[in-house]
Amino acid sequence: MEKKAVIAMSGGVDSSVAALLVQQCGYEAIGVTLKLHTNEDAGISREKTCCSLDDVNDARSVAARLGMPFYVFNFTDSFRQEVMDRFVRAYERGETPNPCIDCNRYIKFRKLMQRAREIGYDYVATGHYARVEQDVETGRWLLKKGLDHTKDQSYVLYSLTQGELSRLLLPLGGLTKERVRQIAEENGFVNAKKHDSQDICFVPDGDYAAFIERYAGTKFQPGPFVGTHGEVYGKHRGIIHYTVGQRKGLGLSFPQPMYVCGIDTARNEVVLGKHEELFSRELTARDINLISREMISGPLRVKAKVRYRHAEQPATVLQTGPDELRVTFDEPQRAVTKGQALVLYEGDTVVGGGTIQ
Repeated sequence: MEKKAVIAMSGGVDSSVAALLVQQCGYEAIGVTLKLHTNEDAGISREKTCCSLDDVNDARSVAARLGMPFYVFNFTDSFRQEVMDRFVRAYERGETPNPCIDCNRYIKFRKLMQRAREIGYDYVATGHYARVEQDVETGRWLLKKGLDHTKDQSYVLYSLTQGELSRLLLPLGGLTKERVRQIAEENGFVNAKKHDSQDICFVPDGDYAAFIERYAGTKFQPGPFVGTHGEVYGKHRGIIHYTVGQRKGLGLSFPQPMYVCGIDTARNEVVLGKHEELFSRELTARDINLISREMISGPLRVKAKVRYRHAEQPATVLQTGPDELRVTFDEPQRAVTKGQALVLYEGDTVVGGGTIQ
């Protein structure tokens, strides 16, 4: 029986090479680009987004070169509800979310896998730098880091379920970015030298606060900057303009550098403190997903990351409830931020993760 796969093609070089490799492995494959939002949703010009017509055309060009059928799936309603709405609500709660994780969780895997199954395709492939393996002893599906640790994207995939991992193909997991570009050039792909997108697709100018106010249709009110001991320093511009660890853009002058140490939404306060006040050894995470095991039955030694660009750190994790983890780091960590993802590793294997509370 022929294996069939849907390739999620963004128009970038990674997903294009993933499509080629899946095809070379003998899968009957189709290429799919996801239409996730109209630019008017984000209040930006039609040209300025990674989901632009140029990206669709690049994906279509590669699919045509591979002799692969190509389609565009319109997921704009789901993306607005599951990603953009969650992003705005998180900022309103004084959190700093990672919308790429929600996009992977609710759209690229849950929604796309559902659609793939509806049209008779067993697998979904993406251009993420990570690996999926099955444990021969336990039968559990494991998520592992990409072999090119400078490009590893396992952090943003920690929410994958066993069912999703069993149907996921990640053909770039064993390759370097340099090799991927080389393969693209060897095959004459139009996007072989295309730059990677760095921005959140619906906030390409990086001005989160302006986007949130446009999207929510409300103006966030100024309030007090306060110190960690209750001192009042001045007025902030609205809580959505700030995140833990921020130093620039406060509009205040101090004898020493001051940083955002917390956001109190109930009081509409932004809490400022010295650099040493940014550090903490413990955190709680909820909305958890465990991959390498069903549950964490006792204290477990792990390496933990508290944001995408964070170097993983030694820690001990304890599962304190069905949907709660408590992590204690060996050394205090800087700017642990509500709303970001905690991801736990044993070696190259993702144990699981959750949302920092």
